Amino acid sequence: MIKFLYLYFISISFTLISCGIYSFSGASISNEVKNITINTFQNISSLAPPTLSNSLTEALKDKFLSETRLSPIDNDGDLMFNGQITNYTINPIAIQANETASKNRLTISIKVNFINNIDEESNYNKTFSRYVDFESSINLTSIEESLNEEIVSQLIEDIFNEAFTNW
Repeated sequence: MIKFLYLYFISISFTLISCGIYSFSGASISNEVKNITINTFQNISSLAPPTLSNSLTEALKDKFLSETRLSPIDNDGDLMFNGQITNYTINPIAIQANETASKNRLTISIKVNFINNIDEESNYNKTFSRYVDFESSINLTSIEESLNEEIVSQLIEDIFNEAFTNW
């Protein structure tokens, strides 16, 4: 029985490795794709902090470096990402009887242009939006950086999944 399990495990492992296009992150990237270009996301939102553009761009680069075999290059990669931070808003939610909000919602929206020079059917130009709610009694400046990190992390997952998971 142990020999059977061992052979089964070896054959499944060999199958996954030999395919060459599947990773355990769920990403499906063709062997033809060798490199990636990620341009700095421009901040066109009037309220977003100036560091958000760089944080978003670097988080996307880190995602690809840690979860794919792709090499980053400055221009004309097999895959290319660019985009804009289009919206950064804080709105009151959960209005109480005395017409005050018990919570606020921070929303970040980004427009992403993904170009796959190997498989043009994969290209997309899409807007992604994520938000996080926080207590209105908390001063935004004391938690803004951590809220931004949380939202950026969610947005990066959305961008990555849209480009590479074919579920």
